[in-house]
Amino acid sequence: MIRADGVVRRLSRLPPPLILAVLYAVLILIGALLFLLPFAVTREITFSDALFTATSAVTVTGLAVLDSGADLTLFGQIVLALLIQLGGLGLMTFAVIILGLLGLPLGITGQHYLREDLNQNSMNQLGHLVNTIIRVVLAAEGIGALLLMLTFVPDLGFWPGAWTAIFHSISAFNNAGFSTLPQGLVPYATDLVVNSVIPVLFITGGIGYIVLRDVFGKSGRRGWSLHTKIMLVGTGVLIVWSVGIFAVLEWNNPDTLGQFDSAGARFVVSWFQGVTTRTAGFNTVDIASLHDDTSLMFICLMLIGGGPTSTAGGIKVTTLVVMFLATIAFFRRQTQLHAFGRSIGLDQVLKVMALVAISVVTCFIGAFLLTASHEGHFLDISFEVASAFGTVGLSRGYTAELTGFGRAVIEGLMFLGRVGPLTLGFFLATQTTPRVRYPEGQIHLG
Repeated sequence: MIRADGVVRRLSRLPPPLILAVLYAVLILIGALLFLLPFAVTREITFSDALFTATSAVTVTGLAVLDSGADLTLFGQIVLALLIQLGGLGLMTFAVIILGLLGLPLGITGQHYLREDLNQNSMNQLGHLVNTIIRVVLAAEGIGALLLMLTFVPDLGFWPGAWTAIFHSISAFNNAGFSTLPQGLVPYATDLVVNSVIPVLFITGGIGYIVLRDVFGKSGRRGWSLHTKIMLVGTGVLIVWSVGIFAVLEWNNPDTLGQFDSAGARFVVSWFQGVTTRTAGFNTVDIASLHDDTSLMFICLMLIGGGPTSTAGGIKVTTLVVMFLATIAFFRRQTQLHAFGRSIGLDQVLKVMALVAISVVTCFIGAFLLTASHEGHFLDISFEVASAFGTVGLSRGYTAELTGFGRAVIEGLMFLGRVGPLTLGFFLATQTTPRVRYPEGQIHLG
C-alpha cells in the first residue's frame, strides 16, 4: 500500500501546470457524474451529454447540448453554477489555494511563472491578490444579482426570478454564457437592466484582476502598469470596433437588427452583441441568422478573447497588441518595441509568436477533424471551433449536429483553450542557457 506522503512527493515532482490540468480534468469528471444523478436532471441523459456539459461549464465556455432550464433540476443548475464558478476562478486561485491545500510546492519555475503572470514580486503579494480576487468576485456577483432581480423577479416571480438573477450573475462574471431561460436573453434584447448589468459583469470579469487592482488602487494613473494601459486601450478599441462594425453589417438584416423598429433599440442590441462576442457568449439575436461577414468578424473576436488573469479565454488582448506593435516595429525597421514609455522585451515577443502559432495550429486541426468527420457548412464548423477554443460559447446551431467524435474534438478544444495558455506559459517561462553559441546564419523570408 502506497503511503500518502509518498504520493505527495511524487506529485510534487510534476510540473505545476500538469497538476492543474489534472485537477481540471478531475473537476470535469466529478461534474459529469453529478449531472448523471437522477435528481439532477428532468430526463434521462447520456454520459456524453453530462461530460460535454461539465467540460463546457468548467472551461466557462457555454456551448450546450442540454437545455439548462428544462433538462436540469434546481440541483443540476446549482451544480452547473458551481462548476462555472470554480472554472472561472481556476487559473487565478488553483495554483495558490488548491496546491496549497494539497501541500504541493510550486517550485522555483512555477513561482516564477505565477509571479510573472499575476504581475507580483513575491508569493506573499500573490496570496494577497488572490484574497482580493475572491472579494471582488463575491461583491460583483452579489451586486449583479440584486440588480438583475429588478428585471427577472417581476417576470418570473420572486424565487424563480431571484435564482435566475443569481445564476446569470455568476455566468456573466465568469464569462460562461450559460442561461436557464428557454430563449436565453433574446426576450430581453432591449431591456436596459440586462443590457447594462450583464455587460458590466463580463467586461469586469474578462479584463483581468491586475487591471482592476491598478484602476481602483490608490496609486492613480501614474502608477498603472504597462499591462493595464495596454489592456484598457486595447479593450476600448476592440469594443468600439466590434459594436460599430456589427451595427453596420447587421443594420438591415431582418433576422437580427432589422427586426427592431427604432434606431435606439438597434444600437442597444449592437452594444450587447458587440461586447459579448469576445468572451461571454450571451446573445440577444439569432447567431445563425448573422451575415457571413459578421460571422467571420465574430470568429476573429472570439479568438482574441479577454485579458490575462481573468475569466476570459482566447489568445488575450495583450497578445494581439504586442503582435501589432511587433509588426509596426518590423516595417519601421526598429529593433526594440516600446509603448507608453516602456520597452517590451524580445522574450515577450517570442511568447506572443508561440501563443499565436500554437493557437492557429490547434484551431486548424480542430476544424480539419470536424470537416473530415461531419457534414455541414465550413463557416458553421469554423465558428464552432473558434467559440470552443476561445471559451466563448456562441454557436450557429452546429453544436446539436456533433457526433460523439465531434463532441470529443470540441471538448478537447475547450479544455486546451482554458488550460493550454497556463501550460504553455510555464514552459515559455523556463529559460535555458545554450551551451554552444552558433554563428548567425541568413535565411530568406516572405
